[in-house]
Amino acid sequence: MVAVLSCGEGALLSHRSASALWGFGDEHPDYIDLSVHCHRSVKQAGVRVHDRAGLWNRDIGFRLGIPVTEPLRTFLDLATVTGPKTVERAINEADKLDVIDADVLRRTLDDYPGQPGIRLLRRVLDKDTFRLSDDELERLFRPIAVSAGLPVPLTKQMVGEFEVDFFWPDLGLVVETDGWRYHRTPSAQTRDALRFQTHTAAGLTPLRFSHWQVKHEPQHVRRILAKTAGNLRSRRLGLAEPVRAG
Repeated sequence: MVAVLSCGEGALLSHRSASALWGFGDEHPDYIDLSVHCHRSVKQAGVRVHDRAGLWNRDIGFRLGIPVTEPLRTFLDLATVTGPKTVERAINEADKLDVIDADVLRRTLDDYPGQPGIRLLRRVLDKDTFRLSDDELERLFRPIAVSAGLPVPLTKQMVGEFEVDFFWPDLGLVVETDGWRYHRTPSAQTRDALRFQTHTAAGLTPLRFSHWQVKHEPQHVRRILAKTAGNLRSRRLGLAEPVRAG
């Protein structure tokens, strides 16, 4: 607050300092980041001032009584002064703290076309918020499964108490897909764990792929499917032989 007040009316925390105030980042060790949203030159020891005459009212908020850029603007700014790993960690923390989640952040970027930081944020976010429609998912996944040596799966089947995306009853193989947000809510994580535990306890083999993997990494999906199917067939043959011999 002292730094903000020292820079006069219209000053607010931004960039790394804003991310630290919101709780999802760290301040720069050598200076405080401030933005001023009216044209003027400010020189202040221990402060880095960014001329931000283009800031909109929607970009300006308050936390603990301190003027600060809103979380979305903070992420756009952060992406201009840090790398993808720092941005990804910040997204994880923001989601965990319920400041903003990855899905909302990705959708809202469309309201800021051409802004600095957009390209990096999209590159970090798209992989984990990418989703396919059910029809497109099935259309892309079926040929991957066939190329892995699997028969055509059953789709949208109830297996026990859960509906699954793809199911091979002869192998006991269940495949489910997800958009995979950075941090799923605790209730979603609990339900996912329950699904996995229930399928495993029933003697099934559950696999999970992201929509991004199905669309952009089909060779990885094919390789995992082929190895898993091969292991299951070998295991079932090994179990069947002693029965026939007896």
